[in-house]
Amino acid sequence: MWIVFALLSAFFAALTSILAKIGIQDVNSNLATAIRTVAVLLMAWIIVFVTGKQNEISHIGQKNLIFLILSGIATGLSWLCYYRALQIGEVSKVLPVDKFSLVIGMVMAFIILRETITAKTIIGGIFITIGTFVLIF
Repeated sequence: MWIVFALLSAFFAALTSILAKIGIQDVNSNLATAIRTVAVLLMAWIIVFVTGKQNEISHIGQKNLIFLILSGIATGLSWLCYYRALQIGEVSKVLPVDKFSLVIGMVMAFIILRETITAKTIIGGIFITIGTFVLIF
């Protein structure tokens, strides 16, 4: 089932880039990011309330909350940089560099989370890296 959600994530991420490039024309990238963030915030809270999960907020531990907040800050910084890159660059060049986060995330998972390194992940990471640089140069 995770693969279905991962594919939907990839589809919506791609759609996000196209919609953002169209919507960001003649709009400050920081303002555009703020508008996008409000839309995401509203959508996320609507889903929480529709699924009845709002009562679970009191069960979130301090460590979890700190890391979720740090993740949110990282997301915000990523979005600010992404929208600026989209504003001044071509989507077909910005996207591959942005998706290089896959390789960076894999390396971080190996180092920080101590996830298992396999030949398959190394080869995949190498191909993604090569593909990224082929597309941007």
